[in-house]
Amino acid sequence: MKQPIPRSIGDLLERLQNDYPVVTLTGPRQSGKTTLCRMAFSELPYENLEAPDIREFAQSDPRGFLARHPNGCVIDEFQRCPELTSYIQVLVDDPRFDGTFVLTGSRNLAIRDTVSQSLAGRTALACLLPFSYHELGAFHREMSLDEMLWTGFYPRIYDKRLDPAQVLADYVGTYVERDVRQLNMVRDLGLFQKFLGLCAGRIGQLMNMESLGNDTGVSHATAREWISLLEASYIAFRLRPFHANISKRLIKSPKLYFYDVGLAAYLMGITKPEQVARHPLRGMLFENLVVVEVMKHFLNRGIRPDLMFYRDSNGNEVDLVVGRAQEYVPMEIKSARTVTGSLLKGLGAFRRTIDSAVDPLLVYGGEETRLQNDTRIMGISSLDRTLAQLFTT
Repeated sequence: MKQPIPRSIGDLLERLQNDYPVVTLTGPRQSGKTTLCRMAFSELPYENLEAPDIREFAQSDPRGFLARHPNGCVIDEFQRCPELTSYIQVLVDDPRFDGTFVLTGSRNLAIRDTVSQSLAGRTALACLLPFSYHELGAFHREMSLDEMLWTGFYPRIYDKRLDPAQVLADYVGTYVERDVRQLNMVRDLGLFQKFLGLCAGRIGQLMNMESLGNDTGVSHATAREWISLLEASYIAFRLRPFHANISKRLIKSPKLYFYDVGLAAYLMGITKPEQVARHPLRGMLFENLVVVEVMKHFLNRGIRPDLMFYRDSNGNEVDLVVGRAQEYVPMEIKSARTVTGSLLKGLGAFRRTIDSAVDPLLVYGGEETRLQNDTRIMGISSLDRTLAQLFTT
């Protein structure tokens, strides 16, 4: 039997289990939550509320359902029966309780609202995204950058050696037909699928809800509601702009990125890796990849990262800014394999404007690592190690 790939978040989950009676693990569908929990919490019974009979039992007789697991259990997709958290609260507040409940789900905002109301102070929150670049190394598979941008990072593709295009097509179909219908926020599923593709074509760009709505054929209010739906179901997220008390006028609109770059590439209509190299949005796909890799680095360590981008009215821009205490680490992201002085322009402008700017980074499409003009230059393979050095507490 093939052994599951160890996930970087495993050490965090072990620590949280020792400190909290409830551990809540969220993340996109197919990010590996079930496999991880069965490996990390192998001593606990497992229940999946996606199964109609199990869900009906939990909803109709929550006390009886939980009585089967006096020392806790793993409850997968628990957002299908959120009222369970109130009964779990009673159990874990009993001084005789000596176990762990592990709750997993793929609806971000709904889960946070539920656990913050019923399990405040009793649960730790963790988030599992698809494989990181570092975790992919366990497969010992050589991939070009273009192949990686096309394939994405969903574990199932690698674990079962599946065709990425087929897996991602099924993912979108399942998401639209099941999750979107369940949330009851979309009347026209065809328009929503068009909206998904238009969002993918706007990754790394400033968001304009009116333009997005017009291109889709819906109001800007509907477009805003659908963006919230993408965020709630771990499809996409908004990166906020940097704000500071400085004289330069700063851009206030957020940018949009996808949690998985392969899904974005699929929604753009890219059907094979050879198309990535000549695609006009290749640079944006690479930027998306790096932004999410930075996010994974922190989430796998239980840290909610303070991520932003910088752009002023003069056109000076830094793709990613990471907050660190009272300091800011600026990061430029370029898919080019050759580093020229022009790639460092935005970092220079940010450092001249922001006194608390430190440790500038340039992540590019090559592999050489070096220091140039006080800037660390590196490929994607060195990013996780560099972040660990810069943000070790």
